[in-house]
Amino acid sequence: MKKEKKAKEIYEPKKGLTGQGDDYHIYTMNMKEKATAFLLGMAGTFIVIFLFFKSVVLGLVAGITVGIFMQKYYAAFLCEKRKKTLLMQFRDMLEGLTSSYSSGKNTNGAFSDAYGDMVQIYGENADIVRELKIILMGINSNINIETLLEDFADRSELKDIRSFADVFEVSVKQGGNIKDIISATRDIINDKIEIEMEISTLLSGNKNELNIMMIMPLIIIVSMEGLGSEMTVTGNSPLNILIKIISLGMFAGAYILGRKITTIKI
Repeated sequence: MKKEKKAKEIYEPKKGLTGQGDDYHIYTMNMKEKATAFLLGMAGTFIVIFLFFKSVVLGLVAGITVGIFMQKYYAAFLCEKRKKTLLMQFRDMLEGLTSSYSSGKNTNGAFSDAYGDMVQIYGENADIVRELKIILMGINSNINIETLLEDFADRSELKDIRSFADVFEVSVKQGGNIKDIISATRDIINDKIEIEMEISTLLSGNKNELNIMMIMPLIIIVSMEGLGSEMTVTGNSPLNILIKIISLGMFAGAYILGRKITTIKI
């Protein structure tokens, strides 16, 4: 008997308890972002293909193809960037909650004050402001705040928010000191961000070297052609085309491997 192929599962976006929350696992680009991704992919590919093969048509075809596929990777980049921004905003929210609890506010009042603080810092359209608005709406609808935080953690897919939601729930049920828990969570996130910044600083030199390494072949080709056609092989014979394709593949593979080596996640 032939094994039946499993149908590909379709990911269903998480809308949250109130149906208004965003799923931070998915990033929907607007037209400007789509155009940016397409133009970056197309322009970069066209330059490389034209310098190697001296064909405008081949450069345009390859550029358009890469530009279309580039949108997927650019969306993933923007999605990751959005999560990092959300984590920074969440840290500032915890700072506001700590101050409110220290001044004697209850949980509802603390989150209400945090909402006002985040609006002043980031504006109405910030992700953390929208999330706090959802939490306050849920509280007014008699939904437990720990349930709302769990929902936020599910949609954000950030470990720090998940840990905070879990600890907050346990503290509410067992009567823990919520102010100390929030303060400790804020300190942990601060330490994590500082470590990531230190690692990024240490690896910045290696990343720059990697980028220069990828640009050097193009500079060498332009320089050699400027010295005269005898200095380089510019023909598109079958052997030359094969050599150029292998060279491009090697450089692309080296770049991908280099990016993986210089990318460290905590």
